[in-house]
Amino acid sequence: MSPIVDLANDPLIWRTERFVLRPLEDADGAGLLAHLGDPAVVAYLDIDPLVKAEEALEVIGWARDRRAQNLGVRWAIRLRDDAPLIGTCGFNFIQRDRSRQGEIAYDVSRAYWGQAVMDEILPNLLSFGYEGLGLRRITALVTDGNAPSCRLLERHGFRREGLLRDHGYWKDRYWGQVLYARLADDPATSFEV
Repeated sequence: MSPIVDLANDPLIWRTERFVLRPLEDADGAGLLAHLGDPAVVAYLDIDPLVKAEEALEVIGWARDRRAQNLGVRWAIRLRDDAPLIGTCGFNFIQRDRSRQGEIAYDVSRAYWGQAVMDEILPNLLSFGYEGLGLRRITALVTDGNAPSCRLLERHGFRREGLLRDHGYWKDRYWGQVLYARLADDPATSFEV
């Protein structure tokens, strides 16, 4: 399947029942700084809490570069009334040579934990990946110990493929990461083990 969406040039703004998503831009700097400055939000991420505006702009620059090269996209998540940024989600990478796969990632502000933010957004993200980008396989790496993220993926039909022991090094230690994947023709409901 050929991708329909051109990440670099299409506006990529979409809405769900409660949320509006648009690619990260410099205007999101202050909101991203507040969001990723919360130690609880970044506890399982490969970054320290942000403390300076320049750090937020670096994250936005990384996302902009990925998008410009058609290698990924990161959206800012807001409530539909254009409230402050409450999280981000997107494709950290998209691989088209020798496979058609992408890796998703997401983070939600602590005030919105338990409010099914990603349960509402994830089906749209998956549809965008399979239909808009023509992907066959979508993966997610979850830092070992992040049980809520594992449960989210399993509710949406991802299969746990294994633990990558000491896969990453950040915050002065090694971290295992759980590899999850879902294929385009896998059912959307959880798998029974």
